[in-house]
Amino acid sequence: MEHKNNSADALILPEGEGRIYNCGTMTAIFKADENETNEKYSISEWWLEPNSDGAGAHQHEDNDEVFYVLEGTTSILIGDKWIDADKGTFIRIPAKTIHDFANRTDKRTGVLNFFVPGGFERNMPAIVDWFEK
Repeated sequence: MEHKNNSADALILPEGEGRIYNCGTMTAIFKADENETNEKYSISEWWLEPNSDGAGAHQHEDNDEVFYVLEGTTSILIGDKWIDADKGTFIRIPAKTIHDFANRTDKRTGVLNFFVPGGFERNMPAIVDWFEK
């Protein structure tokens, strides 16, 4: 679903709606990004199928990230340590910190992600292409 909202407008999206990006065993659903927030933040859901990896270890030079586990148990790399984060766990990862996430269970897992400041969605077409190859 394509949505173009002015940042002054309320944004209401039912479950499962937003800009959907399929990345193999991982699906990203962008709820609000630079178009709706004047580039202040991006909010997205990331869903991982059972026994699957996320995007791979990486860091962001200028962006903090917040993860909130929506469903299941998500394994999250912070620096050089993996933790298993159960539903309801809140994690803030400061800029310049290596991080990753994965699903090491036999059930689907999902996290809500806040990317501050916004603009991460600009990377999604390249990320989708990478997963397709």
